[in-house]
Amino acid sequence: MAPGFASREELDARKIVGVNTETVTNVTSTDIPGHYPGEDHEWDLDEFRRTFKVEFHKLTPHDASFSLIGLDASIANAFRRILLAEIPTLAIEYVFVHNNTSIVQDEVLAHRLGLIPLTGNPAGLRWLQQYRKPTDEDPEGSGVADNNTIVMKLQVECTKADNYNELDKKGEDDPRLLYKNAHVYAKQLEYVVSGRQDQFFAGGEENAVRSVHPDILLAKMRPGQCIDMEMHCIKGIGADHAKFSPVATASYRLLPTITITQPILGNDAKKFARCFPKGVIALEDVTSAEADRAGSGYEGHEGEKKAVVQNTFKDTVSRECLRHEEFKGKVKLGRVRDHFIFGVESTGQFESDELFLESVKVLREKCRVMKMGLANVMR
Repeated sequence: MAPGFASREELDARKIVGVNTETVTNVTSTDIPGHYPGEDHEWDLDEFRRTFKVEFHKLTPHDASFSLIGLDASIANAFRRILLAEIPTLAIEYVFVHNNTSIVQDEVLAHRLGLIPLTGNPAGLRWLQQYRKPTDEDPEGSGVADNNTIVMKLQVECTKADNYNELDKKGEDDPRLLYKNAHVYAKQLEYVVSGRQDQFFAGGEENAVRSVHPDILLAKMRPGQCIDMEMHCIKGIGADHAKFSPVATASYRLLPTITITQPILGNDAKKFARCFPKGVIALEDVTSAEADRAGSGYEGHEGEKKAVVQNTFKDTVSRECLRHEEFKGKVKLGRVRDHFIFGVESTGQFESDELFLESVKVLREKCRVMKMGLANVMR
C-alpha cells in the first residue's frame, strides 16, 4: 500500500497539546515520536534543516532565553539534563587546613568553599583535563598535575584596625571598621600559578582563576583568629556533585497557544484580558468591515472593543479564563508540542549562550560513542 499523506490541518493539530479545565489532551503522539501508521515519515536532513530553528529572546552573560523549534521532547530534554549534570566545570574539591581558629568548623568552611562558583580564562578552563580520582581498580588515579589541578590559598588573620582606639572612644560598633579581616570574602582567595598554567591564567586578574562573585561571605573573625588553607580545584560534572553544575537552573516550557473561537466583546473582552498576564491579550475596536461581514459575529458592534491575542509567549497557562461561564466555548488553550522555550541561568564559569553549545558537544560525543558501540556489536 502506498504511503498516505496527512492534510495541513491535521499536521497542525498534531502539534498542539490541548489544555482544558481539568485535563490535558493529545499529550503523546505515537510509540515512535513523529511517525504515524500508513504515512511516510522517513528522516530527511534537508527537511530538518528547513524546519528546525533557534531563536534567542534574551541574552546576558548569566541569563539566556531561547527557543528550539522543530525538535522532539526527548532531544530537548537531553539538552536540559546535559546542561544540569554533564558539562565539566571547575570547583574546589580538596581543602587542606593548616590553621583555622575561626568559629566556623573546618568541614563547614570546606563545604562553603566548595560551593563557590569559579571562573577564569575560558581557554584555560577548556585546556584543563578532568582529574581521575584513585579507586580500588586504579589506586594511582591520574595524579596531581598542572593540567588537571588548580591550587588556591586562603591566608587571613583578623587584627585591630590602625585607628581602633579612636573608633572605640566614639562608640563605633561595626566590626568591619574596628577590625581588619573581620569578614572573610571569596575575593580573598589567592590563585597560585603552577607549571604550564601561566600560558592561560597569567597576565592580569581577568585571566586568573577567581570567584565569580567576589563578595560571597565565607566566615567572620575577631582579633586573634586566623584561617590558613590550601585548596585544590578539579573539573567534575553535576552528576557527581551539584557544585560542578554550570547552571543555577536550566528548564524549558512549551509555547502556549490561545485560540479565540467566538467574538469576545465589550466588558467581557476587558475581563478576558485580565485573565492573562499583561501583554498577552489586547483590546481592539471592531472595524466597519468586520461589522458588515455576515457571520463574523461582529454584526452591529462596530466601534466596540474586542479581545485579540497579542503575544502568547508571555502567557503562563493559568487556565483562569476557563473558570468563567461567559467564556465557555469561546476560547481554546494549548501548547505547541515542538516549540521549547529554554531558560538557562549560568553560575558564571561559562556565559549562558556558551553553555548550550557545550551541551551540543556533549551530546555529539555521546552519539559518537553509541555509534562505535553499535559498530562493534555488528562485527
